Parts: sequence; structure tokens; C-alpha cells
Amino acid sequence: MNASSPSPTVADPRLILRPEELDAALEQFLLAEAALWITADPALEGEPHNLGRGHFRAAFLLKRRPGIGVKDLTRLTGLSKQGASRILRDLIAAGYASSSSNDEDARRRPTVLTEAGAAFETRVSERMRSHLSSAFRDGGLDAVLGARRIMAAVAGPRAVRRGGDTL
Repeated sequence: MNASSPSPTVADPRLILRPEELDAALEQFLLAEAALWITADPALEGEPHNLGRGHFRAAFLLKRRPGIGVKDLTRLTGLSKQGASRILRDLIAAGYASSSSNDEDARRRPTVLTEAGAAFETRVSERMRSHLSSAFRDGGLDAVLGARRIMAAVAGPRAVRRGGDTL
């Protein structure tokens, strides 16, 4: 676990939420996701390679987890292997990523962002970071850790990085 990660906590068995409360939380998650994408879409619309949200997701994950391949991208995003492969191929064709054969396993092709790919990722994510920063400020300092814990719990095993660190 790294210093910026929320510390693990034991679930409080006293916390019982009614279906209406869970529905309200689900609605908030869905609306928050929509708001983030609405913030990011203008940066994607100007993309000369017709790359979309899935391409950004992959670029962002390549920034955070360099060397992931199709299998990792499938696990992290829920995309099919065919979909993840197409997304990575598109990023490589656009010059935004590169992959090479793995000496230990020829089937595994670790992929990394190129300088142009990092610029693409930054163009989109800086808009999303600004939106999140504003939301975290509105929620208050005390709410940040709780919000991150809840998002990590919702993400489940996807929130654990290679070294065992939780996001």
C-alpha cells in the first residue's frame, strides 16, 4: 500500500442500506460518470485519428500501468479480448502506443504510450481531473478519503495494481 492510498478498513456490519438508498447511490455513480465524459468529450472530438472513450481509457491505463497488454486491458475494462485488441491496435496505428514481444512469453505483447500518446492522454484527462478536483473541493477534505474508499470497493480487484497497492 502506498502513502496516497486509502488504508483498508473492515466493513461495518451495522451499515445496512435500503434499496432506495442504494438506488440513489447508483444513480449518482451513473450521473457522475456521464458528467465526467461530457467534460472529456470536447477533447476527444478534436482527435484527428477518430479515437474515442475506449481509446482514452486504454491510454489512461497505459499511463498508470505501463506494459499492460490485451489480457490486462480486458480484465481492467470489461472489454472483450477482441475489443481490447482493436483499441490497442488503433492506438498503435495512431502512433500513440507501441508494443514489443516479451522474451519470456511470445503471446504477451506489453504496450506503452509514446510521447504522442501521453499528450493525447493528458489532453483528455486534464479536463476530467479539473472536474474531479472541483467535486472533491465541494465535497470537502473529510469526504475525499471516504469517496476513494467507496470507489475502490466498487472497483474490487481492479483497484489493486501489480505491486499489490490499492488505488
